Amino acid sequence: MNLDERVSAFNIGVNVGAEAGQTVFHCHTHLIPRRAGDVDDPRGGVRGVIPKNRSY
Repeated sequence: MNLDERVSAFNIGVNVGAEAGQTVFHCHTHLIPRRAGDVDDPRGGVRGVIPKNRSY
């Protein structure tokens, strides 16, 4: 296993319920590694992981 020592934080994302985007009822968790400077502005957490999908 390779460890990326640049990883300094994580976002954890869970969709629960159809209105939140869950399509199959089950436990599904996203663990997203974050690195300093990976996005210009990390505000918004999980919603900001994909910059083109941000609304602010």
